[in-house]
Amino acid sequence: MKKTAAAKKATAVKKTAAAKKTTAVKKTAAAKKTTAASGQAVTAKRTAAAGGTSAAGSAAKAPAASAARPESRVALVRRARRINRELADVYPYAHPELDFLNPFQLLVATVLSAQTTDLRVNQTTPALFARYPTPEDMAAAVPEELEELIRPTGFFRAKAKSLIGLSKALRDDFGGEVPGRLKDLVTLPGVGRKTAFVVLGNAFGVPGITVDTHFMRLARRWRWTAQEDPVKIEAEVAEIFPKSEWTMLSHRVIFHGRRICHARKPACGACPITHLCPSYGEGETDPEKAKKLLKYEMGGFPGQRLNPPPDYPGKPAPPLGAG
Repeated sequence: MKKTAAAKKATAVKKTAAAKKTTAVKKTAAAKKTTAASGQAVTAKRTAAAGGTSAAGSAAKAPAASAARPESRVALVRRARRINRELADVYPYAHPELDFLNPFQLLVATVLSAQTTDLRVNQTTPALFARYPTPEDMAAAVPEELEELIRPTGFFRAKAKSLIGLSKALRDDFGGEVPGRLKDLVTLPGVGRKTAFVVLGNAFGVPGITVDTHFMRLARRWRWTAQEDPVKIEAEVAEIFPKSEWTMLSHRVIFHGRRICHARKPACGACPITHLCPSYGEGETDPEKAKKLLKYEMGGFPGQRLNPPPDYPGKPAPPLGAG
């Protein structure tokens, strides 16, 4: 009986130990499984987070990758010269829009054109030159009488003073002739580089860049320069184009600025060089609406000259008082 009880007790102890071991093993396996699952979950989350970050990074980098690279100097020069060539096709008749018969008339007309339109000057100069045909005549003018004749051009007192002053200088220092050199022209009262280049380029055939308000505006819109000062604009643009092109380039750019690429509302939708313009979209892009913004011959209206060149396709301007 003692042996049987001892055997039973030993068997019970063994079963209890085995049960505990089995339970421990199960718990360990479950714990490992839970840990593995947790690890997988964490890994999945980390992977998702990493993927999201990578996607966000890619999205953030996308605009930078697709952004246009800065235009190289070579590309700028090529584009600028192509604009000039295409403008030559659009405006083969480009010309100075002041009526004149000789260098003196062009000089006077250009001085008068400050702060007014070439049209207003052209409507004013016939009577002016009939009264004062030479520098000697204008040098002897009575200021009040000259002022009255040029009143329609605005700032007539200051302009009359300049005209009498430059006429006296021509009479006294240049034998009554308009000089054909820049350094001489800019010594005349009321004559700056812009006026001098208009005279040199169109009366003497000396190449020059005329940086007026239209030229300044378009040179910046086309990214030829970022300068604001006319002299600096002239210098930078001169480096882009051969000297032989300077005068006609000026006419073409000014023509385009007066007819299509206006200051306040450029007619982008009717512009023939939009494919070359980095500022496309600043103005009206709808073609039909843009057509209504065109001026002079491009819009079917008279030009600025009363006596335009024979190849000008538009209508002559009306004389003063005729409309």
